[in-house]
Amino acid sequence: MAFNPAMIMKLMSAKNKFEANHPKLKNYFMAVKDKGIYEDTVIQLKITNPNDEPMVANIKVKQSDLELIQELGSLLTNK
Repeated sequence: MAFNPAMIMKLMSAKNKFEANHPKLKNYFMAVKDKGIYEDTVIQLKITNPNDEPMVANIKVKQSDLELIQELGSLLTNK
């Protein structure tokens, strides 16, 4: 699979803007990474739109999820 350099630059620009808009999120994820996510960890997602009731979902982490997280981490850190 060939990567389009222009698309990579566009994604990097969007990533940098996202980090500028949400500066605490990176530190949060770094703290989670340092503490670790293990099998049977519960991750809760909550979405609250301005005029709607919150939507909440929970997932219990499986070994295959950990493998996916590791692969994605490798892609993001270019290792």
